[in-house]
Amino acid sequence: MPAMNAANPTVTPFYDPATATFSYIVADLVTSAAAIIDPVLDYNPITREPSTHSARQLLDFVVLHGLKVQWILETHAHADHLSSAQWLKERLDGQPRVGIGAGIRQVQTTFKGRLSLGDEFPTDGSQFDVLFDDGDRFALGSIPIEVIATPGHTSDSVTYLIGDAAFVGDTLFAPRYGTARCDFPGGDARMLYASMQRLLSLPAQTRIYLCHDYPAKGVDPQFVTDPVAQRQNVHLKDAVTLEEFVAMREARDATLSPPKLLEPSLRANVRAGHLSDPFFDTKGVNP
Repeated sequence: MPAMNAANPTVTPFYDPATATFSYIVADLVTSAAAIIDPVLDYNPITREPSTHSARQLLDFVVLHGLKVQWILETHAHADHLSSAQWLKERLDGQPRVGIGAGIRQVQTTFKGRLSLGDEFPTDGSQFDVLFDDGDRFALGSIPIEVIATPGHTSDSVTYLIGDAAFVGDTLFAPRYGTARCDFPGGDARMLYASMQRLLSLPAQTRIYLCHDYPAKGVDPQFVTDPVAQRQNVHLKDAVTLEEFVAMREARDATLSPPKLLEPSLRANVRAGHLSDPFFDTKGVNP
């Protein structure tokens, strides 16, 4: 792991090509405290069987470097991959806390009926250890963390600003690719525009870490950008107005297909990664 300014974290990305998802291990080298952000649980949609190759990469890295994981942080309830938060929590010393934006309550309420989750399914966010509101502050070892609510893609979307590193979930993509879709229940293009303006107002040296990238064949996926580069984002450049952005986003969203793992992802992720839903065959997740 490279040395770094003690006021800012070291960030190690892990890319899952099956879902085009980045997970991150964020570490404070002064205290060895660490956070895992948006961890992936592999999933076979044909057999409905989860597996743990991606999660084991994260676990092995933590053990190899002697890190103490304090937090497992979700930027939102993802609709394109399952979370391995609970699998990791059970295997990490100290039982790190799993956190997400407080808007998860709205997401749970919306999908309780759509997915027929049953009367016993709580919609109070109690499946998670911590629910974060806009402006909440906590710490990763000696490094401060601020929560920035960035709804629009989903109602529970948040950005974690850890030192000089911002983990933005699906709010922004690489500048060549664009911005998040807003057609899921609870999505709102106007809210997304406002959220992106907050991110663009961060200091120019802020490292913006992305949750996804979909590069062309032979091109490495891009996991980090910054506010200056994002001003040339293909969906934001030329000082696009709110109304222009909303019109573009709504027209584009009307052409998009649902994510192929939409149902299993949401069934797991509104439960903080608990695979208690009978939908899943969990025989492959425990070894």
